[in-house]
Amino acid sequence: MAHHMTRISRPLALAAVTAAGLSMTLTTAPSAAADTGSPAPECVEYFQSWRYTDVHNGCGDTVSVTVEYTDGQWAPCRVLEPGGWATFSGYGTSGNYVTGLRTCDPALVTAGAA
Repeated sequence: MAHHMTRISRPLALAAVTAAGLSMTLTTAPSAAADTGSPAPECVEYFQSWRYTDVHNGCGDTVSVTVEYTDGQWAPCRVLEPGGWATFSGYGTSGNYVTGLRTCDPALVTAGAA
């Protein structure tokens, strides 16, 4: 009985394993949408461009926010101190615009990702 072995180059094998790991990570990552609360206060505002969405906390209190996009995706929850800024993904070449900011609980997102 003959055994046939297919030789795969090391870089190709590494790329395949990396791709499999990335797809597994993407499919098992918890959704931030499950941890969203109410709309963010009006004193938290965003400024978007094709590359970045900058969020500024103009409130007197610390807030935790996430960004919702037109394709239904959510950004990871971020904690912003008063006067603080955070940078999220922009709308990109596909026009995935921000539809709003929502409050979130960073402890729930972190616990779900561990």
